[in-house]
This record gives sequence, C-alpha cells and structure tokens, in this order.
Amino acid sequence: MGLTGFFIVAFLVLLFTFAEFIGPYNYMQSHSAYPYVPPMITRVHFDGLQPFVYGLAKKQACVIYGSKCQIQPGVWDYTEDRTKKYSIRLFVRGEPYQLFGFIPTNIHLFGSGEAAGSPGQFFAFGTDGNGHDLLSQILFGGRVTMAIAPMVILISFLLGTSIGGLSGFLSGRADTLIQRAAEIFMSLPRLALLLALAGILTHLGYIPAMVRFWSIVGLLSIVTWAPISRVIRGQFLALRESEYTQAARAVGAGSGRIIFRHIMPNIMSYLVVAATLAVPDMIILESILSFLGYGIQHPLTSWGYLLYNFQGSGFFFQIQFHAWLLIPAIFIVITVLAFNFMGDALRDAVDPYTVSEVKEGLR
Repeated sequence: MGLTGFFIVAFLVLLFTFAEFIGPYNYMQSHSAYPYVPPMITRVHFDGLQPFVYGLAKKQACVIYGSKCQIQPGVWDYTEDRTKKYSIRLFVRGEPYQLFGFIPTNIHLFGSGEAAGSPGQFFAFGTDGNGHDLLSQILFGGRVTMAIAPMVILISFLLGTSIGGLSGFLSGRADTLIQRAAEIFMSLPRLALLLALAGILTHLGYIPAMVRFWSIVGLLSIVTWAPISRVIRGQFLALRESEYTQAARAVGAGSGRIIFRHIMPNIMSYLVVAATLAVPDMIILESILSFLGYGIQHPLTSWGYLLYNFQGSGFFFQIQFHAWLLIPAIFIVITVLAFNFMGDALRDAVDPYTVSEVKEGLR
C-alpha cells in the first residue's frame, strides 16, 4: 500500500505542477453562459477512435413539486444538440498562459479548442454557478493546498525541533519552563484556537492574496509545533545520555558538534516519517479553515475554498441539484489516504523491530 500511496502522491504532484497545461481553462475564467453544467466526461462519444461531444443546449429546469412542475432558479437542464459535433483533441490551442511563470504558450493537454461561449466547450468535471471549469479549479486548488502543507510542516518542525531539542539538551529549569509553555499550547483546542486567530485575520479587512496565504501558513504552524517539540525533547533527553554522546563530550566536543553530529542524525528518520504523516493533517486543517470561510479566498483557490463555495445556495439544495461540486472532497480523501499509506510504509521501514522481523523471515 505504501508504494501505491507514493505513486498516487507523485501523480497528483505532477498534475498540480502542470495545472495550466492540463487544465483546459484558466480557473478564474467565468463561462457565464454555462453555469452549473454537469460533468461532461459522461457525455463523451466515439466515432471510431475519435472522442467527441455534442453541442450543449441549455434551458431552465422544471422541478416537480407534488403534481406541479415549477421553474427552479439556479437549476438548468442541459441537453445534447445532436446536430453539432465537437471533437476532443490532444494538445489543442486555448487560452494563453505562462508555464512555470515564464514560458509563454497557449497549448493545453486536451479540449475541444472552441472559443468561450461556444456550445462545443468541454467541461470534464462540469462548472460551478459562475461558469468556472471545475477541473481547472481542482488542479489549481490542489496546487495551493499541497503548497501550504509542506510549508507548514517545514516551519512547525523547525520550531518544534529547535524548541524541543533545546529543552531536552539543556534540561533543568529551562526544560521545565519550555515544556510548561508547550503544554499550554497543547491544552488549547487546536481548531478553536485556529478559528479564533483566523477570525482576527479576517476582520482586519482586505488582505492581499499572498499575504493571506502566508498568514494561513503561519497560523497552522503556530498551532502544530508543540506536540513535535514534546517528542523531540524526549529523544534529546535519551540521546544526550547515550554512550557515544558521553564519549564525544569526554574528548572535548562542544554542544553544537554533539547536537548536529551525534544527536540530529539519529532523529532524522523520525522527522521524515512524522513529516509525511503530518501532511494529511495539514491538508485537512487548511480545508476546514477554508470551508468555514477563514482560509484561502479569491483570487486564490483551494480544495477547502471550493467546498466553501459549494454551500452558496444551501447544502441540501446543492446536494440535490449540483452534487458534482463535491468532487474536490474526493480529491481530499484520496490525497489524505495516499499520504497515510506512504507514511505508514516509511514508519515500518525505519522501525528497527519491523526490519529485524523482515530479516528474520528471509532467513
């Protein structure tokens, strides 16, 4: 399962890296003529080996209530205009963009190549209420969500390792003081603290997109460093009394050399495994924060923000008529499971007891 998780994560990272190329449209482009288009991937037909779709024909949907059929605002009925065929091709020309931010091109991986407003546009995962292509939004949103997680882990692990390592290495009063501070952080409800801090950020008014992005990274780091510091502190306490550490101290090695030459290499395997297993937690926290309206906001997007927009017309209304807008939640679940599988495999790989059992079984 660990290898499966690794390949899934690698595939997702590849998708998000080339989001502009793979996505048929810019995630901010509004196709106002085609709101709430259902996923068209189920409407793909084949003429031999050539895939195609029929043109979209839109009309206001009539919803049956009891014995009456009433027009429901915000609900559209899309049918196929079988007099018009539009081929779906690879490497089509579409909206211009800059790949990696500096390579200008207008080639997209797939699409119909039709201009905005054409009935031949292809929306693989459908559109939202503003006509935004959901597939493109998921790709760009995944890039933001997956960028936040490693940033938070990097900062929180640096804080936790530095503070916990200092606490365990110094011990005494410094250890007591640092650990009481960590316990105060750990005693606070993490989600409640996160929402309170994010609420303060929201009430400051308009915040530029990148400032908000880094603010979210900072908030998540603040509420996640303490548990890491506790574990690192325990490992430092144990390793500082080990024979090789005492021997290094006896020959005159300084504290810095002991920490970076003898202690840190012995906890790196734990840090790698813990960081991998922490990624799903960060993804879920960011998604919850954005889902509640306190996280990533327009003009950026994330999986949590896409689910926040899903609530726009009421949860049960959207479930009944526009259930495909929950597709970002499927990506969250798949990504979280993939990282958990990969983290479990790494943990087993560096566990000395597991390694010993495997070697014993091979004899």
